[in-house]
Amino acid sequence: MADNHADALEAQRARVEHIRGYLDIEAKRQLLEDLEGRAADPTLWDDPDAAREVTTELSRVRDDLERHDTLSERLDDLEVLNELAQEMDDEDSAAEVARGLTSMARDIDRLEVATLLSGEHDASDAIVSIQAGEGGVDAMDWSEMLQRMYLRWATNRGFSAEVYDNSWGEEAGLKSTTFAVSGPDAYGLLSAEHGVHRLVRISPFDGNARRQTSFAMVDVVPLLPEVDQQVEVPDEDIRVDVYRSSGPGGQSVNTTDSAVRITHIPTGIVVSCQNEKSQHQNRAAAMRVLTAKLDELERQKRQEELDELRGGRQKVGFGSQIRSYVLHPYQMVKDLRTEHEVGNPDAVLDGSDLDEFIEAELRRRAEERARDD
Repeated sequence: MADNHADALEAQRARVEHIRGYLDIEAKRQLLEDLEGRAADPTLWDDPDAAREVTTELSRVRDDLERHDTLSERLDDLEVLNELAQEMDDEDSAAEVARGLTSMARDIDRLEVATLLSGEHDASDAIVSIQAGEGGVDAMDWSEMLQRMYLRWATNRGFSAEVYDNSWGEEAGLKSTTFAVSGPDAYGLLSAEHGVHRLVRISPFDGNARRQTSFAMVDVVPLLPEVDQQVEVPDEDIRVDVYRSSGPGGQSVNTTDSAVRITHIPTGIVVSCQNEKSQHQNRAAAMRVLTAKLDELERQKRQEELDELRGGRQKVGFGSQIRSYVLHPYQMVKDLRTEHEVGNPDAVLDGSDLDEFIEAELRRRAEERARDD
């Protein structure tokens, strides 16, 4: 007799219905109709800022509805297939239902996590910066490993990524890197990665094969559309330097001085971009990164003022890592905020199992918000 997956299908149906209520799908359908009407108004673009707000919101609502509706339709199909498998005693169809349930459970997990994102800019794209910390060349190598982890994670999720700048180490790895990740809720998800990451391993750069501990700082800010950017940057507040782009080991990858480094004099924030073909394009990209970082700095100041009124809050900085990746003398990745841990670091560093750490932190934040409320 073919396996009957009716109970498992019913459990997944309950999860989809819960998400339906949480996202208020019917209200979103009404909102979609309203936004489509406004987007079709030929006078909309008379006010470009308002038009961008409408089109951005329209895209987000459509995405929420599409993700929910696609899951619901897949579940309908699996329920019909399961009934046919039982009527025909078809083991192949039953096996197909089992595979569909496994895939669907993973996608429902992702949609459930999306419901945890309630921040003002969680739906935005993200700018990720990684800076090597203590640990010398091992820390630079660790920074490159983290960059690879996040870029592979982005690819696995169907996101796009664009590297703005790599500052290569003299011997190996990256002193620093900045890249953008674009996709649904990219900032909300990657914000869970903000903080110090610690690596423990046998150093491949130590001739005596000693154990080395390395640190890297991961900084994540939302990449805001120009219409949402609140900070204006006067020309007198920045210093712009141009230089020749280079790759690992100083190998030239550009024959002109097209790379751009911008220093924000009041704050000391430095951003660079060298991936574009022209100096003009690199400057525009660097200014987008700088503005995003200044916007985030302003939000942090406002938050610190609120925290001070509430009695202060412990800040995360160097020396207080959020996660440890241990490759020797045992194998483990452990997040110190959530206590979530796994024994397969390779799968995490490959980007495959990073989601469960992100999801655990988002759930922890949601529980913390619920307690505060």
